[in-house]
Amino acid sequence: MAETIFSKIIDKSIAADILYEDELALAFSDINPQAPIHFLVIPKKPIATVNDIEEADKSLVGHLYWVAAKLAKDMGFAEQGYRAVMNCNEHGGQTVYHIHLHVLAGKPLGWPPYQDRLKV
Repeated sequence: MAETIFSKIIDKSIAADILYEDELALAFSDINPQAPIHFLVIPKKPIATVNDIEEADKSLVGHLYWVAAKLAKDMGFAEQGYRAVMNCNEHGGQTVYHIHLHVLAGKPLGWPPYQDRLKV
């Protein structure tokens, strides 16, 4: 897999506002927040897209959601609610090809998320 901004954050060659780190995952504030609270949870293992998740990665992907829930509780917004989502490929809105879980909170979030762009 090609080097990405996320691999540079993992190896600490690019600074980030790190919220959580363990041997499997890293969570940090999004540099272009779309909500009052917006951070990303990424695996340290490079996986390009959701389509590239293999059976052996099931527990790793579950761990990303566990980190998101832990931070939501620790940061005090779990009970109010939040959105946790992964985008996949161009039409899904993915811009960095290293899977990442967006966690957004701090305001009521509408559905669909891009209703202003939706043409039915």
